Amino acid sequence: MRSKIRNFSFLAFFLGFCAFYGVVGHELSAAETAHWTYEGDHGPAHWGGLDTAYKACDSGTSQSPIDITGATAESLTDITFNYDPNLGIINNGHAVQMDPTRTIVVDGTTYTLLQYHFHSPSEHTVNGKQYDAEAHFVHKDSSGNLAVVGVLIENGDTNSKYSKMWGKLSKIKNSGDETSIPFNTDMTSLLPHGKKTYRYDGSLTTPPCTEGVKWLVMVEPIQMSSKQIKQLQAVHKDNFRPVQALHGRTIKEDND
Repeated sequence: MRSKIRNFSFLAFFLGFCAFYGVVGHELSAAETAHWTYEGDHGPAHWGGLDTAYKACDSGTSQSPIDITGATAESLTDITFNYDPNLGIINNGHAVQMDPTRTIVVDGTTYTLLQYHFHSPSEHTVNGKQYDAEAHFVHKDSSGNLAVVGVLIENGDTNSKYSKMWGKLSKIKNSGDETSIPFNTDMTSLLPHGKKTYRYDGSLTTPPCTEGVKWLVMVEPIQMSSKQIKQLQAVHKDNFRPVQALHGRTIKEDND
């Protein structure tokens, strides 16, 4: 059963915005929380009033996403991406366990990749520009702190690196549908060539909107064809939270 779950975890980018915030986000509380959506009476403007666990969605002062503008240029420590496509094999005391060794190191702290998922159109904007989609690579350190690498996606050439995954989209049209993709994918190929980032302190972008999330939004976008973007939107469209007030936070941009 464990191996089946791990096979499906590679799929989390499709349903991840629900799976991650429903599982990781709700590690904060075992209590059942209110249903939320991206539109109507349960949409972003109402999240804070749907459940007391969601109060940060209204009252928080370090919320995400944001419009990235007026960034301060600094010499930032490079992110080290250890997205090894191979599986680690360990004896966990109860069984032989296979684990993907995928981590990033930011300012000396190691974060393990939990999953990645997509929003379309993008949640973050840059100088007011909203992109066609955005990928979030979600990581957690040993203390439970989260670091999310955001990758903006614009309409352009066909992205062959995502073709294998996109071929599975038709199999998960409905909530709860599952399929699997082999693990032997070079994860770094899913990122832009340039690794410069915008960095700021923010929050989860869905309920419970928990703050204390380290955001690392890559300056260089990647491209996908209009067909690929439409394939993504056929599963989920308009699953984005509007940008939130900055409240005096500093946005840093790598100037190296």
